[in-house]
Amino acid sequence: MRIRHKERPDLFTDQLRPGSLREATVFWQSKDRSRENDGVGHEAATGSAFAQSLQLLRTRRFGTFWFASLLSSVGTWAQQVAQPWLLLTLGASSFLVGLDSFAMSAPIWLLTLPGGVLADHADRRRVIAGFQSIQMLCPIIIVALLLGGIAHPWEIIALSLVVGITDALSMPSFSSIVPSIVTHEQIPAGLALNSTQFNVSRIVGPAIAGILMATVGAIGCFVVSAVSYVPFIGIALWILPRQKGRSQAPNAPDGQHPFADLRNVVRDGGLRGALLTALASGVLCGPLITFCPVLVQNVWHGSAAQFSMAIGAFGVGGLLGGIGLLGVDPTRDRRKIGAAFAVLYGVLLIAIALNQWVSILPVLFVAAGVAMSVTNTSANTFVQSAAAPNLRGQAVSLFMLASRGGTALGALATGFSVEMFGIRKALFINGALAVAAQVQIGRMWRDHRRI
Repeated sequence: MRIRHKERPDLFTDQLRPGSLREATVFWQSKDRSRENDGVGHEAATGSAFAQSLQLLRTRRFGTFWFASLLSSVGTWAQQVAQPWLLLTLGASSFLVGLDSFAMSAPIWLLTLPGGVLADHADRRRVIAGFQSIQMLCPIIIVALLLGGIAHPWEIIALSLVVGITDALSMPSFSSIVPSIVTHEQIPAGLALNSTQFNVSRIVGPAIAGILMATVGAIGCFVVSAVSYVPFIGIALWILPRQKGRSQAPNAPDGQHPFADLRNVVRDGGLRGALLTALASGVLCGPLITFCPVLVQNVWHGSAAQFSMAIGAFGVGGLLGGIGLLGVDPTRDRRKIGAAFAVLYGVLLIAIALNQWVSILPVLFVAAGVAMSVTNTSANTFVQSAAAPNLRGQAVSLFMLASRGGTALGALATGFSVEMFGIRKALFINGALAVAAQVQIGRMWRDHRRI
């Protein structure tokens, strides 16, 4: 049985229905107008919102979950920094680096929606613990291959595929934990704090990876990754109660197909706008991190330490973006914020492609991290706030399909583009397309017209 939370019957019902988002939009717009009429009240509300957001960290369930997730994310980032660099040292081409990222993310397109059904209908404790345990074996196998001196690029890519499969099936369950352990009004703050821990790990993880790669080698990063799974699996089992399987949503017709609920999730133009924003950002801007080692190594002829510094700078930006969102009133419409920063993300990608000074690169990566964090967190908050509790897992699966699945497609396409045009031109093309796409999507999303 899912942990119940305080619901707001005026905006959200037990099933997502046409018009529910329109009611929410009216609510957000009325709050925006009241803030515009009271500037002093807005400043006080901002400070109060930030303080109340931090109070969540003092609660036993959310605080423990946040810390365990941080440890897990640090291990994940240590491996993600080491893996593309390891592939390059094993003789892999830029295309194989992109293929590795594609293998890790491509299963999202096939398995994320079934993962969302599992999140809504199965025991999430078993889903998370089972698939994360399988995933933990992958860095252990890589450590064994490196110790034996028999590691090859195809083996690393094959294990990335296993990680991608288990991620796609378990991440909707994981991503829907936060809304189930906080009240509905705390969902924006909870998701912003979760984004903050992830971006703290973007700083700490690459820093640890840089130290380990410079001392014991990439193998140390995979050891850290394997160990980091243990506390998270334990906390996931503790924080979620046993959940009985639920064959279908309340009031649904008998025999209704499990995926039929997805029609309700995507029926509203506001949700489609959020999903398209995440999709365009993932396809066109997501490859920046995937091909960061190519940029550092081929353009700047940098070292592993400089690569890890660039990733760390991106993490600093993501952290700043998450902290900034903590001070935003939870009733503020996230569409305007997400759309504006989505366009900024594309502009910064163009700036990185045109940049001629290596000293400016970390600054640009910080700004790009801010844009990424605010864009994705705003879109995710909009989706999860609008989705009914019994459909939240499938709503999350659609968001993951858009953001992470988009990153998988972008990595593969950008891999071809890098081979044909070089890393600078490839990033410039992606940035220009991102600006054009996000301007159009943002206009329709904010106006809440049909997309």
